[in-house]
Amino acid sequence: MKKYIQITTTVSKFDEVKIIADNILDKKIAACVQIIGPIKSLYWWKNKKENEEEWICLIKTKKQLFKKIEKLIKDLHPYELPEIIATPIINGSKEYLRWIDYETQNN
Repeated sequence: MKKYIQITTTVSKFDEVKIIADNILDKKIAACVQIIGPIKSLYWWKNKKENEEEWICLIKTKKQLFKKIEKLIKDLHPYELPEIIATPIINGSKEYLRWIDYETQNN
């Protein structure tokens, strides 16, 4: 199962996260991108506590495609330091994982 991951990023505007999601899907470097939000994010940034509304982007893909997705997010993301975190998918239905393989097979 170590070959599958879920990548998470957050963006402050729906239009911005939609652009990232559409680019990822159009390049077929992920099988699915889910957009959740808005959510409230509280965090430290440059010695100041921030309280912002954001949208979460959950990206289902293969581990080998992480670098491509990371580059795309960095190229399109408006933040100076975007959240880009990959979490291993330790288990999943065979059919779902096969679908991820099928949708990303040319990458």
